[in-house]
Amino acid sequence: MGNEPPRKPNILVIGIGNAYRSDDAAGLIAARRVKERVSGHCSVIEHTGEGAALMELWKDADTIIVIDAVRSGAAPGTVSRFDASLRPLPVSMFRNSTHAFSVPEAVELSRALKQLPRQLIVYGVEAQNFEAGTNLSPAIDFAMQTVVQRVLQELSQNTPDSQT
Repeated sequence: MGNEPPRKPNILVIGIGNAYRSDDAAGLIAARRVKERVSGHCSVIEHTGEGAALMELWKDADTIIVIDAVRSGAAPGTVSRFDASLRPLPVSMFRNSTHAFSVPEAVELSRALKQLPRQLIVYGVEAQNFEAGTNLSPAIDFAMQTVVQRVLQELSQNTPDSQT
């Protein structure tokens, strides 16, 4: 027992969105860019954002980083960071989800069931356009560099011996 190596943290990055709703694809695109830059110390997946499936994904993880498009009224491309392991997400920012049971609801149900990961960080990218289309608005496209850098920094803080 005392000779077992310490368990590496189970880290998962989840990019959320719909590739066919313009800026709603921001989380998916950011996840792809993160995946290109990380080694095997974490998993990176793309997801629709359906709450029950998210809960299943993160139930055994130590650290979750979620990236999603939001709408709060801030300038398009603004990147916000929320520590959902400490406090509820601002539900009004995530109202453009196509799911009735989405990220904020999944976080709170996980919290109520005592299944919330040790650390659950959510990055929101302020979107401009959720209409049908496959291109990001210029401000959101520009914000991708910021959100990817911030997620990579977050990952390096959670895995000090890794190279991101």
